[in-house]
Amino acid sequence: MLSYHQKRFLIVDDFSDFRSSVRSMLRELGVKEVDTADTGEQALKMCSQKAYDFILQDFHLGDGKKNGQQVLEDLMEEKLISHESVFVMVTAETSQAMVLSALEHEPDAYLTKPFNRSSLAQRLERLEQRKTLLKPILQALDRGKPMEVLNACITLCKQDIRYSPLCLRYRADALRDLNQNEALERLYDGIIADRPLPWAFAGLGKLLFKRGQVAQAKGIYEKALKVFPMMPSLYDGMADVLVAEGDTKGAQRVLEEAIRLSPLAVRRQAMLGKLAMTNEDFDTASKAYRQAVAQGAQSRFKDPESNLGLAHALISKGSDRGLDTRTRLEINTTLSAVAKDNPGDPGLQIRARLMKATSMLINDAETADKLTEQALLRLDGMEQFMSAEAALLVAKQLKMLGQTEAGTAMLKNCVEIYGDDPAVMKGIAKQTDDPSILNSGNAAAELNRQGVRVYKTGNLVEARQVFRKALAMQPKNISIALNLAQSLLHGTDTSAPSAELEECRTCLKMVGLMPDSDARYPRFQKLKSKAFGQ
Repeated sequence: MLSYHQKRFLIVDDFSDFRSSVRSMLRELGVKEVDTADTGEQALKMCSQKAYDFILQDFHLGDGKKNGQQVLEDLMEEKLISHESVFVMVTAETSQAMVLSALEHEPDAYLTKPFNRSSLAQRLERLEQRKTLLKPILQALDRGKPMEVLNACITLCKQDIRYSPLCLRYRADALRDLNQNEALERLYDGIIADRPLPWAFAGLGKLLFKRGQVAQAKGIYEKALKVFPMMPSLYDGMADVLVAEGDTKGAQRVLEEAIRLSPLAVRRQAMLGKLAMTNEDFDTASKAYRQAVAQGAQSRFKDPESNLGLAHALISKGSDRGLDTRTRLEINTTLSAVAKDNPGDPGLQIRARLMKATSMLINDAETADKLTEQALLRLDGMEQFMSAEAALLVAKQLKMLGQTEAGTAMLKNCVEIYGDDPAVMKGIAKQTDDPSILNSGNAAAELNRQGVRVYKTGNLVEARQVFRKALAMQPKNISIALNLAQSLLHGTDTSAPSAELEECRTCLKMVGLMPDSDARYPRFQKLKSKAFGQ
């Protein structure tokens, strides 16, 4: 029996009558401590000040406000809610799109309005029983100790083998966090063979894809989608596979289906916009980015890249015909938000101005020139690296705006930073056939590959020498600098000053100019933590 008088409840709903009604139900059940909030922001503030055992969160909290899904995202990311707490999503809507969107972030339960005291009590009792049973596992999760999670799962299963199914997801997540990939693959295979579960398919697909086993991952997703055609996350995985295979149009179709099922996923909308731009489907791209911008307004996944993507899609959609007044207004509003929300990011300020200048090139050449001049001044003093994708677009826009020399300089800089990436070089080749640009990184890239081969033999002295030669040729190359830093850290005592440690730190300071969206950023953070003792 749930000890209601010992539990703390939070009710989050924008209707005072509903808050009062549920509070009365809980009072009748014996709950003494019941707090209420009418907005997501208020709920987050209250959760930062007090730990709640149960949170009853309405999905819709009014236009322009955080919804329940976004509140749950923030609670989890900011660790304002314990794994032992019960989070119940409440809504009056029962449409497929709403239910799937709410369930994608895995609340403990989903409750449909209206409900009475009896049905509420039954649901709360079942949820509390489950949480109580899993308490040692949940406490280990709160401590961030995956090995403790595994041990707690083993102990629980020894108590009663019937509890094994409850532990499967926790075991899988712990093995993933411990990078025990072989054991994880065996677990996934066993689960799928015994009783196919959608999360097991998704996990196995991700694992295989991460290993570079693209064909095998594709087979898993194909099998999974036949059994679970209503699971949006499986479509996400399949889209990643198709992109890796070069089938961007197929990936776009897959994501369109995922969004049809669950339309309130900000990052999925942004990914669809990006794919549609690649496929030159500017109508779909503008619609997807527009949704990403609108849905992201109150979300922690708000991303200025979606605003820039929307502006780019609208400009591309207008093509050589010029842009009508309504479209120009939307572009201006969208880009102004980027400039306003990111005053300290010179890269975004430059890109927003160039994008706006591009949109005004036909209708207002004078203003376009002024914006371009402002962007060039900022670009001249910018130290941070743009992503390769952003840099290539900036180079293209500069040339469109009559700044050919600046565009060429941007391409040269892109080669120096990202020239070891074949995909980046392919993008550069679309903008220039100048061999002095296209071949400028070849020698450094070859030395980098040679250094990697030597490093794997364990010859650190020679590997460092090779990496140094490569970095001297391309002082801003992220991959070379990371490789040199890693080789310098290998076998070096980081607790005492040394020439190797100082050289390593110098490399990492340069690499720190990379955007945190770069796939190599986690590697940089690990090396930085070791080198600087953080």
